[in-house]
Amino acid sequence: MKKILVANRGEIALRVMKSAREMGIKTVAVFSDADRNAPHVRYADEAVNIGASPSKESYLRGDKIIEVAKRLGVDAIHPGYGFLSENAAFAKLVEQNKITFIGPTPEAIEIMGSKLAAKETVKKFNIPMVPGSEGAITDVKEAKKLAEKIGYPVLIKASAGGGGKGMRVVNSADELEEQIQRAQSEALSAFGDGSVFIEKYVASPKHIEVQILGDNYGNIVYLFERECSVQRRHQKVVEEAPSSCLTPEKRKAIGEAAVQVGQSCAYIGAGTVEFLVDEQLNFYFLEMNTRLQVEHPVTEMVTGIDLVKEQIKIARGEKLSFTQRDLQLRGHAIELRVYAEDPLNNFLPDIGKLIQYIKPEGPGVRVDDGYEEGMDIPIYYDPMLSKLVAYGKDRTEAIDRLIRAIDSYKITGVKNTLGFGKFVLRHPDFVSGKFDTNFVGKNFKPEYLKSENADEMEIAALVAERIFSGKASKNKNGTASKHNNSKEGVSNWVKQRSSYRD
Repeated sequence: MKKILVANRGEIALRVMKSAREMGIKTVAVFSDADRNAPHVRYADEAVNIGASPSKESYLRGDKIIEVAKRLGVDAIHPGYGFLSENAAFAKLVEQNKITFIGPTPEAIEIMGSKLAAKETVKKFNIPMVPGSEGAITDVKEAKKLAEKIGYPVLIKASAGGGGKGMRVVNSADELEEQIQRAQSEALSAFGDGSVFIEKYVASPKHIEVQILGDNYGNIVYLFERECSVQRRHQKVVEEAPSSCLTPEKRKAIGEAAVQVGQSCAYIGAGTVEFLVDEQLNFYFLEMNTRLQVEHPVTEMVTGIDLVKEQIKIARGEKLSFTQRDLQLRGHAIELRVYAEDPLNNFLPDIGKLIQYIKPEGPGVRVDDGYEEGMDIPIYYDPMLSKLVAYGKDRTEAIDRLIRAIDSYKITGVKNTLGFGKFVLRHPDFVSGKFDTNFVGKNFKPEYLKSENADEMEIAALVAERIFSGKASKNKNGTASKHNNSKEGVSNWVKQRSSYRD
């Protein structure tokens, strides 16, 4: 494998290219008009414009991507995540054109791409499932009977869904029919498939996922779990590895269950099996994502394994070079997804120019991004600016390092979620590990950030006044103190002033 085309953009395209370059493999970038000057375009050995800014005219044009790959003599295509990464038809088209698809087989993508088909496939392994419908809802009367049987509240979910689309919580029979219709309509619009199903709503679950790797020789291992319970609009915003709630016995059990899910579809490559975990640590199969996850860096940091390199090795026919016994957890890692969103306005996406963009550095700090100072944040794509990750010898050190990294991260020009991330990391429920997927809804209110910002502005104003007023305070003898207005003196004063706020 000498040349890989990365069918994606931004931070994940750059992330894949860096690992490929370390392996001595040349890379090809594809880009839209909006990304003409993006870092991943400059980093690649070759780059080709494939269309206008909207993704349906560029990054979702599988035919154009394959045309470029063939013209440039590409050996393999890495889809990243999102866009065409879980598109079975695209994976099949890649194979038909005698190009290696760095990912699972089209059959595995197809099976696991449907939540209903996935449940049916893993059933034979006796993996725990949330009680619910056997198939898609076709009769509202039958749906009402089932909902009464499993008990309200129930959850309506799109079979082909993701990201919270086509999902509705129903608390009573009176609203069931209307919510089914709304979920079907949203699912059809988002995924081209209006199939929805019902399952019992687990009120206070944790969202825990397990990273697996499988090769072409039937070997599948699990690389432990990631805790992904801090979410807004059913989308993850803070992830960590390992989970603070699992015992060693539960960790082994959920990991082995994930391997069985992979075995059920003869899985090849990197994949993630997602589970709901209740307050008694009972776990239930949720779905499988047949691609690299956004949050894969936390797994890399606690296992020391480069997942992209492993994907490439597997795709070129190599056996896994390690067994389950070889894998060990070391330390703790936490990731904050830094979005161009306004936490003060229901996390609505923001667009604009990155007037200031200075990344944090330091021991245990990693930033995966695809932007630079002066770039515009386009309206056409996901608003994630970067993934900010901190590693520590334990969870406490990882939290402290991530907070310091947030403080050092300078972004102006667009509203962003750095302040929200700091709120999460300092919240007692997060620090204690006693939180679930309802964390944001239960604990966060925009006014909390407004208060924090106001305090910081007040401190900044007082510091400025203290520095520039030229009025040094007097000591007991009536003489001016030498150090009060020095850098050291102001710094100590600010720390003291901040402690009052904390």
